Amino acid sequence: MRAFNTATFEPAISWAKRHERSISAVSLAGGFAFDSVTFGRIDHAVTQAVFIVYLLVAGIAIAVLHGLESRPDGRKPSDKTRTILVAVTQFALGCLLSGFCVFYIRSASITSSWPFLLAMAAIFISNEYMRRYHARLVFSALLLFFAIYSYAILLVPIVIGRIGRIPFLISGLIAVVLFFVYMRALARLGHERYRGARMQVAGGMIVITVFINAAYFLRVLPPLPLVLTDAGVYHDVKRVNGNYQVTQEDVPPEWQALFGTYPVMHVQPGAKLYLYNAVFAPRGLHTRIVHDWQWLDPKARGWVSQQRIGVPIVGGREDGFRYYTVKTMTRQGQWLVKIDTGDGRAIGRVRFSVEEQAVPPATTTKTLK
Repeated sequence: MRAFNTATFEPAISWAKRHERSISAVSLAGGFAFDSVTFGRIDHAVTQAVFIVYLLVAGIAIAVLHGLESRPDGRKPSDKTRTILVAVTQFALGCLLSGFCVFYIRSASITSSWPFLLAMAAIFISNEYMRRYHARLVFSALLLFFAIYSYAILLVPIVIGRIGRIPFLISGLIAVVLFFVYMRALARLGHERYRGARMQVAGGMIVITVFINAAYFLRVLPPLPLVLTDAGVYHDVKRVNGNYQVTQEDVPPEWQALFGTYPVMHVQPGAKLYLYNAVFAPRGLHTRIVHDWQWLDPKARGWVSQQRIGVPIVGGREDGFRYYTVKTMTRQGQWLVKIDTGDGRAIGRVRFSVEEQAVPPATTTKTLK
């Protein structure tokens, strides 16, 4: 039997080393795309199990490396052992952050939540490109704390069936307590190394906690675990045999769609328009959604609320809880319907313009299931 010749693979290995950054970027994008497709509902047991396993793997890898690095000089871990543990930590945290990004993006209204999403993306990317810092306790511990906090924000509303200020504060308390217990365990594994890092870790915890709370109270944190699955403005909406039958204006000319203009709703004086939406919520979750119908006042040069309608919803349906609100069109011009949580966090936005005409517009009817 011929011996295995590693020289055959040397050109490929050399090429990979030369293009390491490009390969890493492609892997990063590919992994995120894969997570976007494969992650199912946030309330599925498999989804929760995956997050818990990754948290445990990251926590154990950090603890093992800390324990080995705390040994006397003659018993320090080898470079190979250190590289393996750093790679495991980076992989687990990367998978966690990728999953969180998927669910935050699904839940976000980009126009309102982009600052938080940008920060989330920066943290996700830094995990991939700051590999050497994972050997440092402060860096890996703070990434783990951010992951625990992010997971608590996902989990608590599912467990208690509510969203809002109290569930959010409970999430923060759980994250801080769990991380404090974890850091005490690290102190037992290697007290001197822990003492050298504890003040930096404590400062980083404060910064992360302030950042996440500021994002929530400034209403840029996405309203997890809610997801807007469908939304549109129609001339009529009716419930027929368990489905919704909507009357929509005929498709605008192709050039309008090409240049991204907002849809124009042609109405007769005093006609009504209907805002239909479907909002996914986990099974057992009860909350309140608000439709804020706003009109762009040319004189005030800003959006003016014309009608706020709150609707209680119940989670569990795969394609979202469906409902609609109605507004009599008393003004022509630009309109915006904000779809928000009861505490004012954005789930979605529907913008359109209204023009009056003497005759009814050409419409078609379709069924939304």
